[in-house]
Amino acid sequence: MAGETVLVIDDDAAVRTVLTRALMQAGYRVRSGANAATMWELAASDEGDVMITDVVLPDAEAFEVLPRIRRRRPELPIIVMSARNTVMTAIRAAERGAFEYLPKPFDLSEMLEVVRRALEHKKRGGLQEGAATEEGDERLPLIGRSRAMQEIYRIIARLTQTDLTVMILGESGTGKELVARVLHDYGKRRKGPFVAINMAAIPRELIESELFGHEKGAFTGAVARHAGCFERARGGTLFLDEIGDMPLEAQTRLLRVLQEGEFTTIGGTRPIKADVRIIAATHRDLRQLIAAGQFREDLFYRLNVATVRLPPLRERLEDIPDLVAHFVEEAAKEGLPRKVFLPEAIERLKRHRWPGNVRELENIVRRILAIHAEEEIGPEIVDAELEEFTPASGGLPEGEEGELSQLSAFMERWLQAHFSNHGDELPPQGLYHRVLREVERPLIAAALAATGGNQVKAAQLLGINRNTLRTHMKNLEIDVMRLPRMNGKA
Repeated sequence: MAGETVLVIDDDAAVRTVLTRALMQAGYRVRSGANAATMWELAASDEGDVMITDVVLPDAEAFEVLPRIRRRRPELPIIVMSARNTVMTAIRAAERGAFEYLPKPFDLSEMLEVVRRALEHKKRGGLQEGAATEEGDERLPLIGRSRAMQEIYRIIARLTQTDLTVMILGESGTGKELVARVLHDYGKRRKGPFVAINMAAIPRELIESELFGHEKGAFTGAVARHAGCFERARGGTLFLDEIGDMPLEAQTRLLRVLQEGEFTTIGGTRPIKADVRIIAATHRDLRQLIAAGQFREDLFYRLNVATVRLPPLRERLEDIPDLVAHFVEEAAKEGLPRKVFLPEAIERLKRHRWPGNVRELENIVRRILAIHAEEEIGPEIVDAELEEFTPASGGLPEGEEGELSQLSAFMERWLQAHFSNHGDELPPQGLYHRVLREVERPLIAAALAATGGNQVKAAQLLGINRNTLRTHMKNLEIDVMRLPRMNGKA
């Protein structure tokens, strides 16, 4: 570390001071500047071992200077920071060859760790990656400035510069397909097609034909040759949505394609090269499906090369104002009236559980814009719409999609009512274990009933081992002989 120099470029004197103090305390020397001209002068004179720069400078954007610096000093790691906490900023930083992107306000300890990694990268002889590309427009493909989304932006920015297979995990309505499109639109295969297929929406007997295509006469009804998704996506991206719902037989063939890099159509004999980037997504827990024998473990590892975990909306409530403003603007482009959501209405939206995530928020905003005449939307209108959208407390909606998030919302409403019933007093102590017992007993009983009392199968279904199941059965006093059979299963 001794003798290493960090270049700090920012027109905010307070930021320069804070960074300089922290870096010097860590043992680095510091040279600083406040504009793009100084940024270039320091880099061109071979000053510094690593550079930290803001994006917006008084005389130019740092992004305009970065390509020149990369040509002059490709070994110099450049850390970009910005108060423009958007996915486009992160992507542009990666495209211009930045070593790392950090949103403002940044954490000093994190900045020092990034500087350390940048210097290690330089010592190993690492060159800056990425290439300047066409600017494109500045319409933001993803909305949100929360800490949770900032980390997602940084991951996406890195992945756009690679051709790695990506697994996107997240609850229904969190924007998995939107992320897949961003990875394609700003990635190396942007000039190729983006083809999406939803495994949960296609009949099981047609999935292989949709993926790999078929020849004329391959089966009854195949009156013409059909190009599958792998063929249509050649040179681009194939998005396999709800991969957890793919039948096992199709999983086996997909694994073979990923291993061998080629496929044949149904009824065909000529191998076709699979020239696609694979992006998969699911709202299901694939490890539980593997334990239950419903998903191939070897396929999971083939797909799970790089992972993007999207946070549910309830974990990024501070993004709701930006999301609402975005949905209002998008709706206005389609002819719906532009309205103002009062701060009290926004606060009411923040208190909702959002089992349907961003998709649910968008639906409610569009409904309010369409059916309410008021120019200003207050909390009473939001309350009315949330009540309309909330499932009745007597039961949960049918269908597996979103069941867990709906159950969570149901439990939240039940607990609120439970606390309200005690007025100003708190419920008796031991609430945690009482609630768990009430949920755990019917869950285990249902699994045992569904498997005809087979404890091995019930344990696999629940994702726990057999001894743990037996312990719970004993503690909960569950008698297998007294359980009803479900759906006639044995």
